[in-house]
Amino acid sequence: MAFVQVSGKSTKSQLLAIADAASLYCAMVILGLLLIISVKDNYSTDGAVMKGNHFLNRPCDEIYVVGEGETLHTISDKCDDPYIVERNPHIHDPDDVFPGLVIKIVPRNRS
Repeated sequence: MAFVQVSGKSTKSQLLAIADAASLYCAMVILGLLLIISVKDNYSTDGAVMKGNHFLNRPCDEIYVVGEGETLHTISDKCDDPYIVERNPHIHDPDDVFPGLVIKIVPRNRS
């Protein structure tokens, strides 16, 4: 960019125009990045639908890692295992479940 100088200094209006253009450009870039991130968070590459940060259609493997927003009750319903607490002696308080906790799942209807 070239600055037009009047007696050795840039005029205030030219600097404001440049700052406005830079602000608009930065706002458009940030808006584009937010749009890309929101699309990426809603769909995974393997086709499983996501809501927020956890998979809704995640399989119930024998070794299960608790996701964000999940409780033992929701996992029990989803995986058809009513005895999660009994099979996991490291869980001392069923209300103290957190993302990343590894638990053993044994579904009643194994396929």
